[in-house]
Amino acid sequence: MSRFAAALLALILAVGPAHALDSSVGTLTVTPVIKGLDQPWSIGFLPDGGVLITERGGRLLLIDDKGRQSVKGLPRVATGGQGGLLDVLVPRDFTRSRQLYFTYAKPQQGGEGTAIAHARLAPGADRLTDWTVIFELTPGSSGGRHFGSRLVEGRDGYLYASIGERGDRPSAQDLSRENGSIIRIARDGSIPKDNPFTDTPGAQPEIWSYGHRNPQGAALDLEGDLWAAEHGARGGDEVNRIKSGANYGWPVISYGRHYSGLKIGEGTAKPGMEQPAHYWDPSIAPSGLMIYSGVLWPEWRGDFFVGSLKFGYISRLSGSPLTEAEQLKSPETKRVRDIREAPDGSIWFLSVAQGAAYRITPD
Repeated sequence: MSRFAAALLALILAVGPAHALDSSVGTLTVTPVIKGLDQPWSIGFLPDGGVLITERGGRLLLIDDKGRQSVKGLPRVATGGQGGLLDVLVPRDFTRSRQLYFTYAKPQQGGEGTAIAHARLAPGADRLTDWTVIFELTPGSSGGRHFGSRLVEGRDGYLYASIGERGDRPSAQDLSRENGSIIRIARDGSIPKDNPFTDTPGAQPEIWSYGHRNPQGAALDLEGDLWAAEHGARGGDEVNRIKSGANYGWPVISYGRHYSGLKIGEGTAKPGMEQPAHYWDPSIAPSGLMIYSGVLWPEWRGDFFVGSLKFGYISRLSGSPLTEAEQLKSPETKRVRDIREAPDGSIWFLSVAQGAAYRITPD
């Protein structure tokens, strides 16, 4: 039995009964792993079997075979609107470095902005030390909307982070601001020399792609390419393959409409702007994106799984072109905020509505 499986066993036995979920690969088992969460946002798996969960209100929880504990050492976070403690990333070298990465809404003069920090998990795993901010969106702005904030470690060793446009639509087309972009930075916050806009006068050198609205899901596919899922307005939620220097069109093109019902921008296409690999209309409010390895379900190898905050299901996308092949729906899948593949191939997700983390396994 792996360390992850051994640590997990005590958790599952302590929480509650499992339930069935019908799917294209047969009946699945949905097991609650931890309940009583307050606005959970992200999951991270530690090599020793522990599980980290962030809560938007500013709490980081460690769940292991000893139960749950709050990890100390976090900074003050801005929790208005959609802000708060958001993503957590466990890098590949964690066993050696003990370093973790976080995104959060950082209080700033004039409001708040998406920030990235790293810290070390102390021996005993009860606290963080050496909290260091390596990036923050400036200037700060108020309103509490569209922080983006999903964080991915690329195969190149760099960090990719999604930044929402903070409700300021035109800023997503302005290369002098990081709003509405996906950025690429080194783990110490420095700028890779081969970023696409490092030699563009007036551009922010962190920017990898732009023209995004509010990407809250991001993941690498099995070939190591980066993908993102982002909120549209009324319709027009998107899944995009993220390419260096590409413009994804917001708010010039969109398959949705403003909440007022008015048309967005110039239509659905424009030269020089990328088309989505998939879009939803009506909107599902996507948050969390996982691309599955196929360990437990070979039929799903390479498929995309996206949580819906609006309709209470997990969307499975497959094929080329990418299409919605299935909706995995049960009482547990209400307002899915994050979805991840665990080291043993099981699928974990966070339900905001249920205040719980769940694990999907074969029946």
